[in-house]
Amino acid sequence: MTEISKIKLSNAQIAWRAAQDIPDGAYVNLGIGFPEMVARFQPDGRQAIFHTENGVLDFGPAPEPGREDWDLINAGKKAITVRPGTAFFHHADSFAMVRGGHLDVAILGAYQVAQTGDLANWSTGRGGVPAVGGAMDLVHGAKRVAVLTDHVTKSGAPKLVDRCTLPLTGLGCVTRVYTSLAVVDVEEGHFLLREKIPTITLDALQQVTGAPLHAEGQVAELVAPEDLA
Repeated sequence: MTEISKIKLSNAQIAWRAAQDIPDGAYVNLGIGFPEMVARFQPDGRQAIFHTENGVLDFGPAPEPGREDWDLINAGKKAITVRPGTAFFHHADSFAMVRGGHLDVAILGAYQVAQTGDLANWSTGRGGVPAVGGAMDLVHGAKRVAVLTDHVTKSGAPKLVDRCTLPLTGLGCVTRVYTSLAVVDVEEGHFLLREKIPTITLDALQQVTGAPLHAEGQVAELVAPEDLA
């Protein structure tokens, strides 16, 4: 099999693909780190309303280097800008929005996703995220939960698995996974393959997936622009 590192999508390409599924006007929370890239790739004519747990709604893109106002940050301590309609509110009100079901989509990273939709995106191990944080609220408060992740770990172990072995963030919460090799839905307790990159066969993809991949009809090709950064 071709070495995965030579054919897989970049993080920017994964983020681009996830952005194509966000409806215009959707209320969206982007997880800290990699998922924040999704905001850069909104299709023309669409504008999501981004929410951050520290109490900002409908903020704008990152400022140019050197023009940051460090009183304006998101939950990942990254600088943001304001736009007409940007709202600021108490941290407790922000979580009331999350827990009250007012977010359409939450997009998070992951260590593992089980075929039942269980999510593990924090770890108590060495180098792990020290606490589950607001993710445990997001995965059960948002109407839809999507995950962005490499398809395998740095050591080559599957991140899409039969059962999570790391501490859980939420049970049965993930609806779609965007990986470096495929787009996979979670339906009725199994992984349903929707798209895959054209340079990998279905058999090879299954070899690096820790649970059976099911397909309904033709699996679409996952193709992203190559000039993303």
